[in-house]
Amino acid sequence: MTVNDLGKILKTMYNNTPTGYQVANIHFFVVKYGEIILRNNYSVRDIIYASGLKQSYMTEVNKGIKLSKYVIPKS
Repeated sequence: MTVNDLGKILKTMYNNTPTGYQVANIHFFVVKYGEIILRNNYSVRDIIYASGLKQSYMTEVNKGIKLSKYVIPKS
């Protein structure tokens, strides 16, 4: 999976989330894909850029990366 693939997934997850849950879904995205991001040493900035979201969401992605070390998504 590439940075562009992750960016597209993040954009889709963000856009298809009810109002008020977008930031939580950013965290969920990173919990779900954090292992891939960490294993490939992908840049958070590059993922956000590929998603087309505001650069300020880099903070939320970084929070999600920290969560991904402790949280497992439900099936």
